[in-house]
Amino acid sequence: MRGDYFLKSLQDGRNVWLGGVKIEALPQHSAFKGTLETIRHLFNMLDDPDKRDIVGFQVPGKEAFAHSSFLVPYSTEQLSQRSRSFAYWSQETHGMMSRLSDYARSLVTGWYAAREQIGRLDPHFESKISSYYEMARDNDLFLTTAIIDPQIDRSSGLEDSRIADRFLHVVKETSEGIVIRGAKMIATGAPYTHDFVVFSFLNFKADESKHAHVLIVPANSEGLHIVCRESFADNREQSHILSSRYEEMDAVLFFEDVFVPWERVLLHGDSEKVLKLRANKTANSLAFHQNIVRYVAKLEFVAGIAFAVAEAIGANGFLHVQEKLGELLNQINVMKALVIASETQAKPDETGVWIPELSYIDTARSIGTKFYPRAIEILQQVGGGGFVQAPSGVEDFYGPISKLMHLYFEGASVSAEKKVQLFKLAWDLIGSPLGARHELYERFYAGDPVRAYANQYLGTHTEQLTDPVWKLLKEASKRGASFV
Repeated sequence: MRGDYFLKSLQDGRNVWLGGVKIEALPQHSAFKGTLETIRHLFNMLDDPDKRDIVGFQVPGKEAFAHSSFLVPYSTEQLSQRSRSFAYWSQETHGMMSRLSDYARSLVTGWYAAREQIGRLDPHFESKISSYYEMARDNDLFLTTAIIDPQIDRSSGLEDSRIADRFLHVVKETSEGIVIRGAKMIATGAPYTHDFVVFSFLNFKADESKHAHVLIVPANSEGLHIVCRESFADNREQSHILSSRYEEMDAVLFFEDVFVPWERVLLHGDSEKVLKLRANKTANSLAFHQNIVRYVAKLEFVAGIAFAVAEAIGANGFLHVQEKLGELLNQINVMKALVIASETQAKPDETGVWIPELSYIDTARSIGTKFYPRAIEILQQVGGGGFVQAPSGVEDFYGPISKLMHLYFEGASVSAEKKVQLFKLAWDLIGSPLGARHELYERFYAGDPVRAYANQYLGTHTEQLTDPVWKLLKEASKRGASFV
């Protein structure tokens, strides 16, 4: 089974650091074990005859199946196939695993799909991305991104050598490749990835060209250190269902003279070219499409918990609670509508690749930064103090005070034990370290939300909205003059 192969493949000499210690056996470590079991389960679906058609597609000319994030859509049916695979994985994990590789895979697939367009920037790009795409697809590689520069002094730029030396940059070029040094953050899923998709995020000046790049770096590269944040995994599954299964982990990457062969250097030395690649509509539409499909599953999960809590304590009959629960439904419907709109208004690009409408995707990504924190706030308001009065664990129901536990923790529509389990699940979402991380993540995973809204305005041809206004005023002026 390919899930088992995936676990074995992580024993490749990578430098994963947690708590100041290098982790030698990821699948056995308590910080990673539960998450890796989740990923193993998802990867195994491609070997299951009942599921592989849902999450994958048969590679043309081969018997093997690949995940549909690698599918280049040339029809509405194939675009729907991609969407179906994203939805299935997201529903399996309740939207709690945002970087299950299908995002970064979609980015690579988008670059491959747009290889002729992007190839105008560099004559070697097309052959490099074609070779890598096929290799990643056929070997079922786990991919993630690392694009943000370290936060050192936000008030200073690269003219400050303290900053420039620590932003990822090329220190040497050879006939075989480049050597890079510096750091990148925040690499979600970093301990589990096979390769990092790394690219510069800022608009660098001409004399800062050593910082401009688009690279694919193996996770086990010599000199690459994957420095994990504190683990939020909790192996007490009955009390921490989410934390025990869905701790994707985030990390900062230290590149200490890491060698990258030329075939993995897609672009380098030209910030303008990198920015043009980043702005490629085909790639962004295919990759960001995954974001919003996942978001639907996550909003549905939060709403489901909120509804269950309201019913369990008999609060669902109050008008103010019903209003809040209705708001959660509106969130889901809005996000679903934007997904549907992006897919039904999809159009082929210049090479015939069927891409979802990016304007609806951008809208979904922007409002999602407000939807999720609000959804969590509503869940907190529905359950109120009940979340902090839950006992330490369900084990208390089988101890000396079992009778009292059942008496005083009983709900309006569920048993005491079920009610406690439900509140424990909700607390893992709203009060645990994992839950706090998810709220922060959803606020900022798509970048600065203020800039995102501003970019939507700046990228819109506003004349289609302002022209009718000026036309009406002009007509009114003419009519007014005629009465004089």
